Amino acid sequence: MQYLLMLYANEDGWSQMTPAEQEQGVAAYGAYTQALKAADVLVGLNRLQNSATATTVHVADGKSQVMDGPYVDSKEQLAGYYLIDVPDLDAALAWAARCPGATHGTVEVRPVWSM
Repeated sequence: MQYLLMLYANEDGWSQMTPAEQEQGVAAYGAYTQALKAADVLVGLNRLQNSATATTVHVADGKSQVMDGPYVDSKEQLAGYYLIDVPDLDAALAWAARCPGATHGTVEVRPVWSM
């Protein structure tokens, strides 16, 4: 079954890190991604641009309402995702706990509804 691991973090946190801390972060995500690949569970992944680049669309009474910015204003923003294919929720939660994002933000795990 496929699960989407959505990584939420304070997007200003990266710029507040030292170059050495940034290098450690890149290495941690690289190792995590390699572990997912080695386990043959990785379906896809991507990092998202800053939430200031988001545009939100809502349709009410047949008219589109377009707003600049993310849907929710919060201290953590959706920063990226991993799409994995594992046997069950327990396996997905185990991978989420290993994600470096879980140590400095939140990882939301959600099953994908195959259509």
